[in-house]
Amino acid sequence: MLILGIETSCDETGVALYDSARGLLAHALHSQVILHAEYGGVVPELASRDHIRKTLPLLRKIFRQADVEPSDIEGVAYTRGPGLIGALLVGATIGRSLAWTWNVPAIGVHHMEGHLLAPMLEAEPPEFPFVALLVSGGHSLLVRVDQVGGYQILGESVDDAAGEAFDKTAKLLGLSYPGGPALARLAEAGTPGRFQFPRPMTDRPGCNFSFSGLKTAAINAWRKLEPTPENRADIARAFEEAVVETLAIKCRRALQATGLKRLVVAGGVGANRRLRIRLLELAEERGGRVYYPRLEFCTDNGAMIAYAGWRRLAAGQMESAAIEVLPRWPLDHLPAVG
Repeated sequence: MLILGIETSCDETGVALYDSARGLLAHALHSQVILHAEYGGVVPELASRDHIRKTLPLLRKIFRQADVEPSDIEGVAYTRGPGLIGALLVGATIGRSLAWTWNVPAIGVHHMEGHLLAPMLEAEPPEFPFVALLVSGGHSLLVRVDQVGGYQILGESVDDAAGEAFDKTAKLLGLSYPGGPALARLAEAGTPGRFQFPRPMTDRPGCNFSFSGLKTAAINAWRKLEPTPENRADIARAFEEAVVETLAIKCRRALQATGLKRLVVAGGVGANRRLRIRLLELAEERGGRVYYPRLEFCTDNGAMIAYAGWRRLAAGQMESAAIEVLPRWPLDHLPAVG
């Protein structure tokens, strides 16, 4: 089954062609980082307009790369939510229109389910069941995954997501957009142990997250210092270590609570080097294994949407002709796929 995937939930336009027999045939991604850098964050209206400009040229590109004709497509998957409503509508309108034109079924995919299933595109995918840590600019979730659509939320952020806290702290430190990767690079030059920031909500039971207080602690410490490169790097190092250790503590709790040993890590923050090292140590301590998508699939991409769409279309699920998006869409409300 050959599936076209379209991702336009925020500030990256991703498209891909996934074949259930041959795997991923082609994918392309356009990032809007330069477009939004001037404003220090994503401007929703500009994001939507850029998706309109970029989606069809990217589709033509992957069709040429894969040597595929529109008549070969057997299904279309697009991101239905969560995300920016204008950006979602671009992908949904294009995806649903193409499916109607080609007379093939279409499916709206949950953005976080796409991230959760992204490691399935790798040569050694995880087996069900597993615990998934989904960490990005807009989401921080710990999920027990028993099957596609069989999700139990173990913990989530009560305020800022981990990626959002990275970006906001980086911005207040005067770092360029996007702030998360810039802060991580700066932290490499920081002195470990000079500052000790709290590990939020680790002094109480459960797997929920809270990063707004940690962000405030870092900013308060920074405002008392001279704005030297050394001080900036040390604050970045302490902040990153606090986030990483907090995520590791919560992952350990989730694995202990479920009795599982397989951990999947996905989303943009999953590309963080220090987090990967710490979670690898955690998995080895428990005699388990941690799985990641390749680095290019940690951020938003069309490949994960095409794969997730195939799993649901192959099970007989599809959308009506109506174009409907869900800017807010709980992950555990999705129907299961056996």
